[in-house]
Amino acid sequence: MNKTSPVRPVCTKNNARAATGAVRILPVWNGAAWGAEALSPEDAAALSAWLRKREFKGEAGATAWPQGMSAPVLLAGVGASGDFQPVRWFRGWAAAAKALAAEKAEAARVEGSVFDRLPEGAPGREALARLMAEGLGWGAYRFGKLLGEGGKPSKPVAVECTGGDFEEAGVRRAVEKGLLAADTLNEVRDAANLPANRLGPAEMSAFAKKLAKDNGLSCTVYDEKALRREKAGALLAVGQGSHRPPCLIRLAYTPAKAPKGLKPRVLVGKAILFDAGGICLKPAKNMEWMQYDKCGGMTVIAAVLLAARLKLPRPVVVYVPVAENLPGGGAQRPGDIVVARNGKTIEVLNTDAEGRLILADALTFAADENPEAIVDVATLTGAVVIALGHEASGVMGSCDGLLSALDAAAETAGERIWRFPMWEEYAEPLKGTFGDLRNMGLPGAAGTIAGGQFLKQFVPDGIPWAHLDVAGTAWNESATAWAHPGATLSCARLLAAWLEAAD
Repeated sequence: MNKTSPVRPVCTKNNARAATGAVRILPVWNGAAWGAEALSPEDAAALSAWLRKREFKGEAGATAWPQGMSAPVLLAGVGASGDFQPVRWFRGWAAAAKALAAEKAEAARVEGSVFDRLPEGAPGREALARLMAEGLGWGAYRFGKLLGEGGKPSKPVAVECTGGDFEEAGVRRAVEKGLLAADTLNEVRDAANLPANRLGPAEMSAFAKKLAKDNGLSCTVYDEKALRREKAGALLAVGQGSHRPPCLIRLAYTPAKAPKGLKPRVLVGKAILFDAGGICLKPAKNMEWMQYDKCGGMTVIAAVLLAARLKLPRPVVVYVPVAENLPGGGAQRPGDIVVARNGKTIEVLNTDAEGRLILADALTFAADENPEAIVDVATLTGAVVIALGHEASGVMGSCDGLLSALDAAAETAGERIWRFPMWEEYAEPLKGTFGDLRNMGLPGAAGTIAGGQFLKQFVPDGIPWAHLDVAGTAWNESATAWAHPGATLSCARLLAAWLEAAD
């Protein structure tokens, strides 16, 4: 595994000596700095005076370098409202990592006493320690693979986690798991951030094969010829406008001691390596961000990697349909009727509603696995951004139990999802005139739900299924306090938490 996190938390014994000039990180919630008890009386008084003067309440993601203390202190805001939320805790530590990297800090320190003031209803210390480590490892990541070709990587910032609860074995393991998760996500982010001229279907397949070989996964790639044998007409139709043919990647993790007959959990992720909209061409403005239309696929790849690296007890299978949606001479046209792998005919009203087409065929492969449940992840609709902005991913599905489990996993992982209704009335506009289905619902109405209802038609009754629309959360077009521009792999940590919570 590539250790790609530029800020690296590690637990040390209480008697370990802190590096000279190490920055002490203190989370701030509702204006109170947790862990300030570890400061000298003089520094504690100076910090208290600084907080009163600046009225720093600790908004999630806000950071500050208070003055007047004998050693450098970095304040990391984890929330200024009355309710404590794991997502804000994660963002606070991610912002701290970004601030450390910006200041070119060489070392930092977190005292175990930061957990001494947990409010009622907050997650336990182990959960918070893991989120802290994930945030520290994830937040300072910056894509530089192409900019830094041939260059020497900078030395990572070591964050010493010491004393108090960091002496407990469970908390120490949580920090290790958090850093492992951050390293895994950052490794996949390196690929997710590649532009389309560096990552075509063949390169994506090679990437998946190498990850599989290095991590004990099985990997099968269905090339164009194999997809034709499988009658995956919807996926093939989307890819036919590019001279680089589509493919379907299957990755599988099988634990060494999995009980016989244990059904896998199956993840499906959309990977459109570039989405120009096909014949229904997108506007030129901001089209360069459509290299991130592969983030659903990258997210599920990260999730199965985490399952393998954490040695989770349940088998996990991943399907990633890969294509480019381009307006070439062979591209599908509005009005075309394509036949999906399960035999359903689809009228193509808009070639820019292509993600649901490639997922349709991939979902039929997923159903063949006799799964316990299927969850798909996709940058599917612009409508979800209108509904939820960039704060949450949309979720919908066929099973309340699965949706509730994903809600719980989101809370554990410090991510946000919001449930959309799936009443049958929303499926009515998808009924075709000349085919079974059309790939668009009513113009300007319930676009996110229409996308989910379309996908539902390719999951057999009786298989619990959920769809995560990450179009508003999968990448940052500009920097935030807790992340640089580029792929976020939103929902990968959520999926890992769901897989880890398996009975």
